[in-house]
Amino acid sequence: MDEAALREKIGEILSEAQGIPAVAEPGQKEHQPPSGLRRDMAALEDSLDHLRLAIKYMVFDLEATKRENRLLRELLD
Repeated sequence: MDEAALREKIGEILSEAQGIPAVAEPGQKEHQPPSGLRRDMAALEDSLDHLRLAIKYMVFDLEATKRENRLLRELLD
């Protein structure tokens, strides 16, 4: 799955999550999601940020490895 498709799917999930009506607890405003949902969404966003960073590092490492391999092949020729 490429990054654009992943972003689109995440956007769909987030828009669906925003459409879920919040369950109001006594003393809590009705439009605020429960704290557990907020915490879960924050954890999900942190995980996605970490995943994006890991993918960027892997792409960078792959490109560096390709460059090194190309240079080593030229030295062998």
